[in-house]
Amino acid sequence: MYRRLGVLILLAMPGLTFAASKEIQELQRDVALLQDQVKQLQQSQDKQLAAITALVQQAIDSAGRAGTQAAVIQSNVQQNLQDMQSKVVPPVVGLGSRIDSMGNDFRTLQQAVSDLTNSLQKVQAQLTDLTNMVKVLQAPPAPPPAAPGVGPGQGAAAPEVPPVSASDLFANARRDQTSGKLDLALQEYSDYLRYFGNTDLAPSAQYYIGSIHLSQGDYPTAVKDFDTVLEKYSDNDRTPLALYYKGQSLAKMSRRTDAAAEYKELIQRFPNHSLATQACTQLKDMGLRCPGAAPAHPAAKSKKKS
Repeated sequence: MYRRLGVLILLAMPGLTFAASKEIQELQRDVALLQDQVKQLQQSQDKQLAAITALVQQAIDSAGRAGTQAAVIQSNVQQNLQDMQSKVVPPVVGLGSRIDSMGNDFRTLQQAVSDLTNSLQKVQAQLTDLTNMVKVLQAPPAPPPAAPGVGPGQGAAAPEVPPVSASDLFANARRDQTSGKLDLALQEYSDYLRYFGNTDLAPSAQYYIGSIHLSQGDYPTAVKDFDTVLEKYSDNDRTPLALYYKGQSLAKMSRRTDAAAEYKELIQRFPNHSLATQACTQLKDMGLRCPGAAPAHPAAKSKKKS
């Protein structure tokens, strides 16, 4: 049995050997073809890698040149900036110093002008008081009123003699008012009006009485005092002040409508007076408009009573 199997194997060996040899040849041919393709692929990759390497090197070289050019440009810009700074900064610093110096000089000049203005105002006030005193000295004393109960043909009572001169009495009242002795000043102004009620300083004395009552918060009495200035005496330098501070007194009493009427009259009658601007401000604070100046005509006396 084994012999038959061996004979059969020997008889089949040439076929098997021939078939295996053919497959090996085909496999070898495929391997050789694959090797050739791998070789070609390797060569192609080498070429591409060489090209990429060359491009990268070119890019590196270009970047290096660009960096060098940028460094040169930056150096030039810095140099130009330094040159410009050296040329511009010193004049600008000098100009700033001059402007600061001019500002200080201007502030000094402004303060000097302000001080001079205050001094001039004080001198003007002193001149006004001196002028008023001269007017008092020049004015003859008013004759005293006749005693009650003395009829024609009867003996007249002795005239009441003023305790001091008009100028001294008015000066004493002003001094006591400015020093805060208001009650004494009120008595002195009242004495002045009693003895010298027809002199040029009588409106001022009556006005100062009203201003003292206003400062003391006695607004109704202040209104009456300012009304006396406006009604008893013709227009004088105290008339605008009496109008304005009468309006102030009425405003303090919450009589806004009456106060506005006084402010408007001041603006219309004395549009160029310094208090006209303040009166306009008071009207605006009340939500009212400032009136225009009245047509030029002789100013009438204020006949309003409050």
